[in-house]
Amino acid sequence: MNTTIWMALALVLVLEGLGPMLWPRLWRRMILAMAQLPDRLLHRFGGGIVVAGAVVYYMLSVHGGS
Repeated sequence: MNTTIWMALALVLVLEGLGPMLWPRLWRRMILAMAQLPDRLLHRFGGGIVVAGAVVYYMLSVHGGS
């Protein structure tokens, strides 16, 4: 696998770990609140994150070399 993919995965893990490391109570409350949301809303939220990530990736790959 490409080194860039592994570096991106490592960055995701670092960013995902910051919440529970720095603000464990707030992070837990957020997770509990999200668990109460309807599946359809979580589906849309996840889809929005995927689209945002794809757009950022596209913008960096097309315009990152400039």
